[in-house]
Amino acid sequence: MNQKKSYRSSFILLTVLFFLWGFITVLVDSLIPRLRELFTLTYFQAGLVQFAFFGAYFLLSVPASYLLSKIGYKNGIILGLITMAVGCVLFYPAASYRVFGIFMLAYFILAGGITILQVAANPYVAVLGSEDGASSRLNLSQAFNSLGTAIAPAIGALFILSDKIKTKEEIDLLIGPAREQYLNTEASAVQTPFIGLAVFIVCIALFFVFIKLPKLIDEKIKHTYADAFRQKNLMLGVLGIFCYVGAEVAIGSYMVNYFLDMNLVSVIKESSVMRSIAGLFLQSGLATADDKAVVGVFVTFYWSGAMIGRFVGSYLTRILNPGKVLGIFALSAIGLIIISMSTTGLVSMWSILAVGLFNSIMFPTIFTLALGGIGDLKPKASGLLCTAIVGGAIIPPLYGLLTDGTGFKLAFIFIIACYAYILFYGYRNQKRNQYA
Repeated sequence: MNQKKSYRSSFILLTVLFFLWGFITVLVDSLIPRLRELFTLTYFQAGLVQFAFFGAYFLLSVPASYLLSKIGYKNGIILGLITMAVGCVLFYPAASYRVFGIFMLAYFILAGGITILQVAANPYVAVLGSEDGASSRLNLSQAFNSLGTAIAPAIGALFILSDKIKTKEEIDLLIGPAREQYLNTEASAVQTPFIGLAVFIVCIALFFVFIKLPKLIDEKIKHTYADAFRQKNLMLGVLGIFCYVGAEVAIGSYMVNYFLDMNLVSVIKESSVMRSIAGLFLQSGLATADDKAVVGVFVTFYWSGAMIGRFVGSYLTRILNPGKVLGIFALSAIGLIIISMSTTGLVSMWSILAVGLFNSIMFPTIFTLALGGIGDLKPKASGLLCTAIVGGAIIPPLYGLLTDGTGFKLAFIFIIACYAYILFYGYRNQKRNQYA
């Protein structure tokens, strides 16, 4: 009974971490409009921000898993939190001196801390109880991660983007003290939230220092990456994570352009229901809003679907074979993309938005299926799986390249291929004893 209580308390604490890094990851996106003017960035430089995020996963996941095997899960979580706090603190000098290089370093360190947390927390949740409930637990924790990503834009709008941001041209018109005062105000708008976050993260890290987490595997056992590479189902899972993250980010990144390409703005304006939905998000009103904003508000449903689906998926993967659930969700995503490809108007729009709902359980379910039956190799396996998140930096530009040549709809065949592989992986794990 005490062990079950210990597991429950540890699970709750770890789920708070999932919420935290989801919240912070998206909160940084709220900075982009302000940072672009503060640092007078080109669009290319602004785009490097996401590159730094995915680059941290690619460069640091394997070293983080190696470190985890030396210091253990608990110390790994504390190290990840402290690293995140350091990244948040570095936003202060980056904004004060308006040096883009310092900001990139700060964001890379922040992303590095999140990477360490991912590598430590995902497998820990997976082993925090029975193996047959691993997918359900990780889906529930990831659902709170999605809740953090859903709340962050509203908090960012309230505390970071609440006042009007001047364009570069408007800033150039300011002279002397007026210009300096405006830039100092902009810097403060960036600094205050992140100093507050740094303090909050340090408090959580100190809390983890003094609590006792159950030791569930021999974290310091000597294994090599050669041992991990010999695990066929693990390596197939690494490719599954790569395909999933890449497909999800590709759809989300190009969705606004896809809707504009189908001339959906006029379709939205002609529908009273669609006008009402858009009106809930557009403060300036539908008539004066930019076309990108009109269609962009509906992208919210894509990401919100992922959050809802994870709560539902936590239940489904508890009562059904997780491999079977993964296969059903992947097949549903393929079907919805085909509907979007072969239709136009609102049917095409809502079918592609609904893919977000079926994306929901893919990351945690692939992750736990890949970890099944590998025992004390989990820290190294987690590092390999988190490295595969770099798919979010590789598949979207490839999809964009195909779109340039064939158009959005035909280019979706590439994304369907990604989901087809996930369907195969789910089917494979449905047929095998996933924990053998």
